[in-house]
Amino acid sequence: MLCEMCGKSVDETSRVRVEGSVLNLCADCAHFGKAVDPPPAATPPFVGRRAPSYSGGASRGPGGGRSLQERDLYTEIGEMELAPDWPRRIRVAREGLRWTPEDFGKKLNEKKSVVLKLEAGGFRPPDDLVRRVERLLKVRLRADPAAPA
Repeated sequence: MLCEMCGKSVDETSRVRVEGSVLNLCADCAHFGKAVDPPPAATPPFVGRRAPSYSGGASRGPGGGRSLQERDLYTEIGEMELAPDWPRRIRVAREGLRWTPEDFGKKLNEKKSVVLKLEAGGFRPPDDLVRRVERLLKVRLRADPAAPA
């Protein structure tokens, strides 16, 4: 047998816990930890008692429960994209409410620079930001691509 600490080949090792790990160590290395009793003999589980049932409630017969059909999320979300003039719609709606970019940024919980980049069309905003802007300004930024331009 090999000592799992020093690698020495020995006739007999003992189980020792060293810093939370149980190792088979030779007599020379065994003093680095605390001796561990041999593991108890394995007893079969549920001897003399009924095994627990994991049904989680009433059993479902055929046709019961959820169906496992694949879903196409792109068709469920819809085919809405940002309108070509979405930056202008944001600026016009903000100015109509007489809000400065700082005021609008505070209400959106975003920085003034984000508001200015939105109005300049500097980046495509994430969907959650589009929804927040639409809700706050009461303006529609998304357009149906199937509609004539």
